[in-house]
Amino acid sequence: MPSLLAQTATEKSTRKVIATVKPQYPAALQHAQIGGLVRLSATVLPNGTVSKVQIRGGNPILAESAVAAVMKWKYAPAPTETSEEISLSFSPH
Repeated sequence: MPSLLAQTATEKSTRKVIATVKPQYPAALQHAQIGGLVRLSATVLPNGTVSKVQIRGGNPILAESAVAAVMKWKYAPAPTETSEEISLSFSPH
């Protein structure tokens, strides 16, 4: 049943986040009052670790910082790999 597994891997999930890491706000962007929303898609393994993060939108420099942080997040264990949609907001204020 490989096709069923492939479907499960891309299923949108609402897994509980156990631990988050706040992204670094690049000082130059914060000083220049540049902020915004970064949209990401994270692949989370059954044990809750993030294996891959894809950028879906937002400022590329802020997105790099967001990806580095989300790679350190920890999710609740689940029976299968899941895909999590994440939005992080950077506000210079």
